[in-house]
Amino acid sequence: MMKKEIIACVKEEHIKYLQAGQISKYVFPMERSIAHQKRIPHLITRFFILSINPKKEVLYLVQKRSKKKEDLPEYFTDSASGHVLYKPNLNLKEIENDAKRELHEEFGILPKDLVKTIFYDLREEGDSGVKEIAYIFIGLVNRNVKLNPNPEELNVKESRFYTRSELLSLLKKDNFVIYSKNIWNTILKTDLNNLFDLKVSQKRSSSNYSKIALFIGRFQPFHYGHWYVLKNILKYHKKIKIGIGSAQISNTREDPFTSEERRQFIETMMKSRNISPFRYEIFEIPDIFNASKWVDHVISIVGDFDILYSNSDWVRQLFKQKGILIGKKIEIFKKRYNGSKIRKLIAKNDKNWHLLVPKEIRNLIIKFNGLERIKKLYLEEKYNE
Repeated sequence: MMKKEIIACVKEEHIKYLQAGQISKYVFPMERSIAHQKRIPHLITRFFILSINPKKEVLYLVQKRSKKKEDLPEYFTDSASGHVLYKPNLNLKEIENDAKRELHEEFGILPKDLVKTIFYDLREEGDSGVKEIAYIFIGLVNRNVKLNPNPEELNVKESRFYTRSELLSLLKKDNFVIYSKNIWNTILKTDLNNLFDLKVSQKRSSSNYSKIALFIGRFQPFHYGHWYVLKNILKYHKKIKIGIGSAQISNTREDPFTSEERRQFIETMMKSRNISPFRYEIFEIPDIFNASKWVDHVISIVGDFDILYSNSDWVRQLFKQKGILIGKKIEIFKKRYNGSKIRKLIAKNDKNWHLLVPKEIRNLIIKFNGLERIKKLYLEEKYNE
């Protein structure tokens, strides 16, 4: 008996939160056939594969769908695509793994054959009346990679690497999936050297790197994990710009505290640890729910900086696409020190949350009536489920 495919679905009103990188909070499982029948929005991946031949020419792996396919048979499309399978705590890395799984199933390309994979964009699609949210990745593969096309999935003869001129001719055909056509056209205009860091750039001096760092968090609430990151950044940088993410959202289960309360968390912590106010600056960054414009939005608020620090793969990828220097991840027991766990402990009246939050912040949470607020928000959501 064939195993049922359980895919990641999302409510229409929650799609905007995916644009802000908040995935696991809003997706839920559903059998694929039921999701299509009920027209439930769900997540998919599109993978676009490139290679560089010995002549330094870029080659583009284009798939032509099998004539056995129910939807758009014998249409040209991306390199590989498919549904995102539901997993608890689904994140961008897991979605990337789904894209790699589809690539292996359709072309026989193994993850080890990929030199580099980057998250490129997030777009909404909806040809057949079912809205699909496409996570788009671009991959660079070894030039000697061997293709093993799956005849059940694609046209073996016409699914192959194409040169730039061949792809341009192909894109003029009517039987080309429109969403994939648009992305291939964009890729053809993209500076791939910059995208994949193929150029050997002139090394900047370490003094340049040590000026201003940017760190973005939601601080719901501020905890020891946040302090560990900030303390380590301050060791190597003269100044840190701290962005309060989702600044306009408050009084929800995931974001109980206001931006002003979160600002006080940070200022109180810095003062209690004797950090000069000249070494940090705090900015409120509201969500705009548009992944492609978010980095420019952030920069318009915080101004210049030399390096970004973030432990979020989503944030790191978006900034990297813009050619911004990314610092290494600084983590301390991520499963222990995270806002979601702290809020759950508070909602359950479990005093172990005291061990995860500095005393100064605990006092502020109590002052802000945060304990009762969090308990009430958890009860309200449980009642509405």
